[in-house]
Amino acid sequence: MKIVYTPNMICPAIPPDDQRRILEAAGPGSTLVEARDAETQRKEITDAEALFGRVPNDVFAGARRLRYYHSIGAGVDAILTPELVASDVILASEKGEVGIHLAEHAFALLLALTRGLHTALRRPDYSLREPIRKEQWELAERTLGIVGFGGTGRAVAERALAFRMRVLAVDIEDVAGLAGVTLWKADRLHDLLGESDVVVICLPLTKATRHLFTRDLFRRMRRHALLINVTRGAIVYGDDLLAALDEGLIGGAGLDVTDPEPLPAGHRLWSHPRAVVTPHTAGGSPRRAGRVIATFIENLQRLRDGRPLLALIDKEKGY
Repeated sequence: MKIVYTPNMICPAIPPDDQRRILEAAGPGSTLVEARDAETQRKEITDAEALFGRVPNDVFAGARRLRYYHSIGAGVDAILTPELVASDVILASEKGEVGIHLAEHAFALLLALTRGLHTALRRPDYSLREPIRKEQWELAERTLGIVGFGGTGRAVAERALAFRMRVLAVDIEDVAGLAGVTLWKADRLHDLLGESDVVVICLPLTKATRHLFTRDLFRRMRRHALLINVTRGAIVYGDDLLAALDEGLIGGAGLDVTDPEPLPAGHRLWSHPRAVVTPHTAGGSPRRAGRVIATFIENLQRLRDGRPLLALIDKEKGY
């Protein structure tokens, strides 16, 4: 089997021991080719059977023998072209493996808002002591609503329960529940929004979720509620969010992803008194590369054995 590996920010290199394990899992005679630039990728993908990483969509179009595409990156919205969907190529990703660091970042954003850190850091001034204290929350006994109860949603729920929060969640799929979490189908989204003090978006970006959060949904949220988004910016319609913050339709927003993205320098969300924004950094973790490499190795072995693969993407659904 010929495997093409395309390094990126998440997995910039494969350690030698893991390279050896990859080749052992792939089987005798297998090769692993590193392709860092599009020109090399275009050349090497023509006869590759497996791809570990990501390539531009026009490069993917040159694949002739590809059987297995393991995306380094959990969301596949950027690579899920009609050609890939229609092909026989098996697609997997970091699906289910990014919950730990995304959930921790979601709580970093939430706590920055509820403890007034965003205000204190922007304007170091002891006179703000009393105004900040008047606006602070305790999370205990507040209600946190999770929109999308996959791996990231479950990781958020586990942390919310540790804070002694009441936790609600909705999902379009028949996903497994979690003790202490009230889990509803997606048709109860409006109920969740109306009951939640905090709403955390844990959805993939698909045709159905693009600009799901518009003024209509903000109007259904509690006026003090905080919106947290660490998955994909385009799930929230940016203009409507900014208007909702200006008008006080919602209490605030903690965003690692934005619409548009990247958020232009000088955009009002960067300094909005009701918002805290980080530049799509929730995906950072020193353990992330090791996890995706381990899953890729396991899947290569499963592919040889004819067993079901892990972290598979339903290409029609987009997740």
